[in-house]
Amino acid sequence: MKKMLIVFSFLGFVYACGNQGSSDKTTNSESTTQTTTDNGNPSYDPERGAGKFTNVDVKPELDKVMAEAGLKVYDVKCGSCHKLTDEKLVGPGWKGVTTRHKPEWIMNFVTNVDEMLDKDPKAMAQLELCLVRMPNQNLSDDEARHVYEFMRKNDGVK
Repeated sequence: MKKMLIVFSFLGFVYACGNQGSSDKTTNSESTTQTTTDNGNPSYDPERGAGKFTNVDVKPELDKVMAEAGLKVYDVKCGSCHKLTDEKLVGPGWKGVTTRHKPEWIMNFVTNVDEMLDKDPKAMAQLELCLVRMPNQNLSDDEARHVYEFMRKNDGVK
């Protein structure tokens, strides 16, 4: 009985951290632009990472509605592995993340995890510290933007 409970608990954890959410990727044309290479793929830039986000329009003041929506995404898809402090859980803590990385880098990371972990030196270094590859959470572009705004709130932006 204990073995079944452990197996089901593990499967529940994997499911919670895995492919939840909509696979519908919406793009907010106000906040993103895209540059591509000759083969149609977005070009790689170490400041913004690998992905479609090249220019995220971030206002100096916090968008409270977006931050609240980002909290909901965090609670469902992020909170089991990331603390809001600088303490590592499974993944790194989120305290100060918006001061260490550009918005484009963060949004490319959360929407394009596999390519970022394969290409980006900062993401690869973090993987070496955490020893666990972040699963693709299948965040939509809007969810990624909301999570970024919640990260800003966590970092003290008013």
